[in-house]
Amino acid sequence: MMIHALDLVGTFAFAISGAFRAVKYELDILGVMVLAVSTGVGGGMIRDLLLGHAPPAALQNEMYLLICVCGALVVFLAAPKIAVRWDFVMLADAVGLGVFTAIGAAQAEASGAGIFTVMIMAALTACGGGVIRDLLVREIPAILTSDFYATASLIGGACFLILRPLDWTADARLAVALVVTLCLRLIAMRYGISLPRVKRLPASPSQLTEMRKAVKKASRPAE
Repeated sequence: MMIHALDLVGTFAFAISGAFRAVKYELDILGVMVLAVSTGVGGGMIRDLLLGHAPPAALQNEMYLLICVCGALVVFLAAPKIAVRWDFVMLADAVGLGVFTAIGAAQAEASGAGIFTVMIMAALTACGGGVIRDLLVREIPAILTSDFYATASLIGGACFLILRPLDWTADARLAVALVVTLCLRLIAMRYGISLPRVKRLPASPSQLTEMRKAVKKASRPAE
C-alpha cells in the first residue's frame, strides 16, 4: 500500500516536471498535457512493453493518467506559484525516482530478467519519461548531459540485486533500493554532484586526422 501511494506521488511529481518543460516553450494546454503524461508514465509504459506486459499498467489503471492530467492542469493554472516552491517539487521528484527504480527492478526480476536487464529496467522506469519529454521538445536528454540522476537509479537497481542472495524479503529489498536511490539523488542535489563530462574536441575527428597527416608529411625530409 505504501509503495503504491509513493508511486502515485512520484507520478504526480514527474508530471509536474514534464509540464514545466512545456511552460518553457510556451506550449498550449494540449502540449502541457502531452509532456506531463509522457513524463509521468512514459518510463513505466516502455518497461512493460519491453518485458512483454501488455497493455501497460498505466493503461489498465486510469488513475495514473488522471494524476498526470491533474499535474498538467495545476501547472497550466498556477505555474508562477509552483515555480517559487520548486525545491519541494524536486524533493517529490527524488522520491519518485527512488520508487520507480525499485518498482522497475522488481517488475524486471519477476519477469525472469537477467542482472543487467534488471538494472536497465530500473533506470528506464525512472528516467524513460524524462527522455521522452526531452525528445519531444528536441533537446538532448538531460540524463546524458548533466546531473546525477540515471546513475543513482542504476545503483539503486544494483542494490536490489545484491540483497537477493541474502534471502531478504521483496519488500525489504524494495525499500533498500528506494532509500539508496533517494539518498544518492538528494546528496547530488545538495552538493551539485554530477558525472565527469567529455571535453569538446578542437575539430572533428576527420579534420584532426587530416591535420596529423599534414604535419607528418611536412616533417618528412625532402628527397
